[in-house]
Amino acid sequence: MLFRDKSASCYAKVANAFMKNAKEFNFKPMIHQDYILAKQLGAFGVHLNSKQAIAIQRAKELELFVVISTHTKDDIKEAIKKGADAVTFSPIFATPNKGKPKGVEALKEVVDEFGKEIKIIALGGIVTIKHIKEIELSKPWGFASIRYFK
Repeated sequence: MLFRDKSASCYAKVANAFMKNAKEFNFKPMIHQDYILAKQLGAFGVHLNSKQAIAIQRAKELELFVVISTHTKDDIKEAIKKGADAVTFSPIFATPNKGKPKGVEALKEVVDEFGKEIKIIALGGIVTIKHIKEIELSKPWGFASIRYFK
């Protein structure tokens, strides 16, 4: 379970409340982007954005589970090289302001090529059960979505 709130003016305070609730339900909570806050709050891990590859090693040194957003095979190679535990690969389907969708075939390619080295999480535009069933055929480690769960 990931805490991500790009509009909170008191991000740490809201993240702390999220952490308390997540732990109460035995989830493995993660914090978006801020690996220092993730460590301070006792999070399981951090989800870094695609421009934070340099932070992978720092987050790993803090003993966090590290997921980083990727959009290309080169991004995935860099994440592996730097020691990330998992990557999100996106966008799989059309989603506002996220560029051209990669599609399920591209997801299958990266899972086949890198899935033994790193956990691959499908992300982007996943809004229906049909999308999930299509993704399952590619055998990623999992999927992530906001709109599907709203």
